[in-house]
Amino acid sequence: MAKKPRQQARGTRAGRAKGVAIHHDMKVYENFERSAQRIFECVQAAQKRSPGAPRYLFLDIQGHRNEAGGFDHDAYELMTEFCLGFLGDYLTEISSPLVRARNPKAQRDDIPDLLRIGYPDDGSDYGYDARTLAVKPREKHPADRRSRPTAKAIAAYLGMDEPSCLVCWRTPVERAHVVPRHLGGSMDVRNFALLCPAHHAEAPDVADAESFWAWVDYAELRDSPDKWLDASDRQKEWLREHGVRIGAGEREPLSFFAAVKHELKSLYGWTDADFEVKDWLAFMDEVHQVLKEATGRHFGVDQKASTHAWAYHMARQRRERRGG
Repeated sequence: MAKKPRQQARGTRAGRAKGVAIHHDMKVYENFERSAQRIFECVQAAQKRSPGAPRYLFLDIQGHRNEAGGFDHDAYELMTEFCLGFLGDYLTEISSPLVRARNPKAQRDDIPDLLRIGYPDDGSDYGYDARTLAVKPREKHPADRRSRPTAKAIAAYLGMDEPSCLVCWRTPVERAHVVPRHLGGSMDVRNFALLCPAHHAEAPDVADAESFWAWVDYAELRDSPDKWLDASDRQKEWLREHGVRIGAGEREPLSFFAAVKHELKSLYGWTDADFEVKDWLAFMDEVHQVLKEATGRHFGVDQKASTHAWAYHMARQRRERRGG
């Protein structure tokens, strides 16, 4: 598998920086918001590190294909409206699978402090609708197939050379449904991820595809040091010299609800104040409704922290929209 850093910015100095190359690989588990924010932060870092130096953005896309074989909405919007339309003024050149464009004007260096992402008020479907608890897959028109695609076919869609776990790069792998079959998930290749048995058993079983991919993104960042455990001694030495941590070590075991709380904070951005629920019994009734209508049980696991964390988050959104 061709493994590349998610993003990097490099400059060359000969008295003054000649230029900065910024590379971002939009992984299948990254949506528009996560990718846009990470690229924006990298451009900010490049300006801070090498003020005024020309910036060159190289963007790759993994997965993110629609039913026609082209790029899906998130990838297309990232390449066109964000990189070309917004970020283009702050770059010298952009290279992406769709286009290579050079800024006809002088590159601007007055990069905003914050990136604010807004959504058009045109009835577009953004995010999961917690009010209805409906199934929300990533693919709009899944392929009408009855058997699972092969691991190699899934790897090809994900942009991998060989099948390996999206989180830790280890093998063997299992073909994990993004949206479980019994919740309405399809056998389309876009509804599959490749995970090792340990991460497959950890992943959420929920009706929202983007929440599944968000969890993979979270777990990949959490467990990224483990990716290098199988590297050669020479590679490990080089990585340590460049400040890369090898091996996350044993995570401290948490009780079930402590694990749910940790995931709510780390993945969904909850604060301590969000746990101060006035009517706890009514809130738990809401949680159990979400669990019953929009989640499943995988491997016969009744208490999976990732699934319950999503249910708590959905229950909170449902109550907030009703003024609860």
